[in-house]
Amino acid sequence: MEPLNFVKLLENSINEPGLGWTLCFIGEDQSNKLAELTQELRGEFSTTGDGKEILSGFSYWGIGPTIAWDHACNDRFYLVMKESIESFRSRWQQINLKNIKDQKYHYVSLGVGTGEKDQHILSLLLKSNPDLLYFPVDMSSEMLRLGVQQATRGSQLKGTHLLPIQIDFSIDRNVRELRKLLDKVVNDSPVLFSLLGNTLANFQQDTELLQTLSQLLRPEDKLLLEVATTEDLSEEAAQKAAKEYAKTRSFREFVTSALLQNTDLHIDLNSVFFEGFVEADRAIVIKIFYHNLTGNTIEVTLPDRSVMNFADQDTIRLLLSRKYTSTGIQQSISDSKLVLVDSLNTLLEPRLKNGFGMDLILVAPDSSGINNNFPVVRDIWSKR
Repeated sequence: MEPLNFVKLLENSINEPGLGWTLCFIGEDQSNKLAELTQELRGEFSTTGDGKEILSGFSYWGIGPTIAWDHACNDRFYLVMKESIESFRSRWQQINLKNIKDQKYHYVSLGVGTGEKDQHILSLLLKSNPDLLYFPVDMSSEMLRLGVQQATRGSQLKGTHLLPIQIDFSIDRNVRELRKLLDKVVNDSPVLFSLLGNTLANFQQDTELLQTLSQLLRPEDKLLLEVATTEDLSEEAAQKAAKEYAKTRSFREFVTSALLQNTDLHIDLNSVFFEGFVEADRAIVIKIFYHNLTGNTIEVTLPDRSVMNFADQDTIRLLLSRKYTSTGIQQSISDSKLVLVDSLNTLLEPRLKNGFGMDLILVAPDSSGINNNFPVVRDIWSKR
């Protein structure tokens, strides 16, 4: 009997019926991640969502949150997400035409999500580079599975050119190891990285995350960044931003899905609160937290089977998000020693006239050693 050719198995696995086999590089001990999640749920008492928390990444970690996120993204009543996904193809085409077209990039997707946006990116990159290697990266192996299936649907990408990587890319050590892996696989070929869907805004130390990710970029590489934006930093705008998230049931189900999966807390969607406030002169911040308003202390079993006493009026922060001003995101880019290549702004729900939108931004490493991108940034943003 002829032995199984493993390479041939993978070569056409993407578009074959059945299980659709893919390799996945597992970069972290998942028991350590569970311990980290458990520790954060043992935080201090806080009535404002600043004690116990679910860190960004854990909100999407595991099969329950993955399904809940997919459901929210496909909810026709979640208008902001709907418009963000549906408008991405045209936005990406404009960025690609001016800055990427005909160049042979490999592609690294940091936070693959549900895969629709990666699908559009791959469709254009493969035209100029049929030998492209695709590296979807996510903390959740379940999200990787979901996103990769969508991203490669109908694609000409070879199964052997698909290399999913499970790591938490907010950790400096993991980013250094990812860069080493890429060096071994792509050699000196240029790489397009992406951080889409306003993922940057979910991290409390967002500029620090961008600084960490900037270590991935060599002089010939680029980073495609997508962030939510606001033209107004008033308290009224902050409350409008909070209401934008609060009005969709599927989003409430998503933000509580990590609690549902990892604890025995009975989830009351009416106990999910959305608070908007202004962060200096750079962004509107939306803090989403679960508030115990039962009048009693609730005993909550954690993943290690210990019990957390969830006191009356105590909170668990579920998610953090932002809407940046052009100056705010510009400063984070500059502080990360990156230079702006191009930026495209799109207003979302223009009928509401709330000034909320999405920026699709292409950046590169600052090779000069002196970050002098501010005049260029001002010129590009002034033309939006």
